Amino acid sequence: MKKTTFSTFTMASMLAFVTAISMTSCDSAATKSDKADAKVEGAKEDLKDAQKDANTAAMKATNEAEWQAFKAENQVRIDANDAAIAELKTKMKKAGKKVDAAYTESIDKLQQKNKDFKARMNNYETQKSDWASFKTEFNHDMDELGNALKDLTVNNKK
Repeated sequence: MKKTTFSTFTMASMLAFVTAISMTSCDSAATKSDKADAKVEGAKEDLKDAQKDANTAAMKATNEAEWQAFKAENQVRIDANDAAIAELKTKMKKAGKKVDAAYTESIDKLQQKNKDFKARMNNYETQKSDWASFKTEFNHDMDELGNALKDLTVNNKK
């Protein structure tokens, strides 16, 4: 009889132990679903952050390449303006006393504007402000300077 009582007691203890462990380690379906949803949301946010970082890196590389092309193109324009101004000064010297003070002053102003464009490009390179507005404004101003150089060579006096 001793043997039977011991076995029943042992079996009951083991059954109680297994039941207690299974109750404490199991989550309800709702809890599991909530945890899975949280993990999915976390993974989605991580993916968005990774995509944003990749896009930012790609934009920086694109902007840098675009900046280098823009800088080279406008350096050519600035050099062409310098050549045109030097040509105007040469013509002015050949004309002698016929050249009026307003014409000389106009050439000096255009030369100063061209120097200012060089400085603006160097300042942008160190400050890196808003690229789109800088590009638009710089191109507009360079076009105006080019037109002013062309208009200066036209003889409006009759």
